[in-house]
Formats: sequence, structure tokens, C-alpha cells
Amino acid sequence: MSRSPHLALIMDGNGRWARQRGLPRTAGHREGAKAVREVVESAVRLGVGTLTLYAFSCDNWQRPRTEVRALMALLRRFLSEETPTCLRHGVRVQVIGHRHRLSPAVRKAIEACEEATGSGRAMTLRLAIDYSSRAQLAKAARSVVHGFPEELERALRLTNHPLDSAPPVDLLVRTSGEKRLSDFLLWECAYAELHFVDTLWPDFGEADLEEALRELGRRRRRFGRVEDAPASRDEPARVG
Repeated sequence: MSRSPHLALIMDGNGRWARQRGLPRTAGHREGAKAVREVVESAVRLGVGTLTLYAFSCDNWQRPRTEVRALMALLRRFLSEETPTCLRHGVRVQVIGHRHRLSPAVRKAIEACEEATGSGRAMTLRLAIDYSSRAQLAKAARSVVHGFPEELERALRLTNHPLDSAPPVDLLVRTSGEKRLSDFLLWECAYAELHFVDTLWPDFGEADLEEALRELGRRRRRFGRVEDAPASRDEPARVG
């Protein structure tokens, strides 16, 4: 089945970007939010179908309380300020992950943004907030009695977002030179191509995104087949 690619991004390096400049970590997060805006708009122009961003993991609650508060305030402001931009570009916003630990103000901002952008068709932007892939897998498994793994996959999609599901990840990019998945989209990344770059997230822009997609186009994706076997009609998208 031919479709636009699903790109997942682990946005790493805000703190190091700030430290290199003698700035507080919160300054790095603010610059990182600017990079998100550029990458989202660029992804629409470049034909990305689904973009999933790792915004805040379950483990991030262990960071200093002042930093967590700043991140949540930045997230709430981003959702509010970027809703008109998403509407203009036809971007549908969905938030995956837990919500019960988020403040009422953040939950309200999420719900308002999701409702306002729900009819967007150009691209789906998924923000992973208070997210843990292992927790989502465990929750989905507990809800399944029969039909594993088909029912597990359906249950997992519903635990990620009750209104819709996303295709498998075609390309996962992590910035800042780190080379690990950090509990992000473990099920969806089963056959994802992995692309690690040294660029710190605030410096990541359209040119970096274009190069990542070109790299996806250069990869030979066999999905367990031999090289000359015919492709399945359910094969994830190719780029390039």
C-alpha cells in the first residue's frame, strides 16, 4: 500500500545547546520549540504523512521541578499559539501518552487543539507527552483476552489515541548524537529505519529533515523478504 511516510523524531539536545552557550536549560527548550515549528511546516511541504515527536517521557518527571514546570508551560503555550498555524497548513494534532498527571490547564490546551485541528488532512502531528512505550504495551496487553497479536495491535492503537491510529514508523531520527530509542514507539518501530545525527535539536532544521528523508530513500527495505521477492501490498511507504 502506497502512502506518505511516518517520521518519528526524538528531539534531544536542548540542555546541551543551552549549556554550550552559558544559558539555563529552559532557554534551550524555548529554542527547541522554535525548531519544532520549522520542522512541522517543513514536514508538510516535504510530504510527510505522519510526524510523531517525543515531547515528554514518563521518565522526564524525574527532572528538577522547575524545569518540568517550564516544559509544561512551554507545551501549553505551544499548543495554543500553534493551533492557527496547524489549521492553515491542514495539520491534525493528536497527543499520545498518559494525561492524568498533566495539569488541568495542559489537558484543556490539548483537548482544544485536538478538537480545532481534527479535520486536518495534510499531515497528522502526534505529540508524545508523558509517554512510555513499555507502559502502553503493558496496558494494551492487559486489555487483551483472545486474538494475540492482532487484538494487541488494535488495543495498542487505542491506548495511544482513542480516536485514530497511525501507520508503522518508516524512519526514526534522533538528534544530539545519542543512539538509543529511550522507550519510544517500540511496537511501531519494529521495521523502522534508524537515523542518528550529531546536531542538537535547536539547530535541527529543514535541511536536516530533507537529508533524513533522502537517507530513507537510499535504504533497501526488505521487511524480512529476500532482495528479489515481490513487495507486499501492505508494505510501508518508500521515499525517493
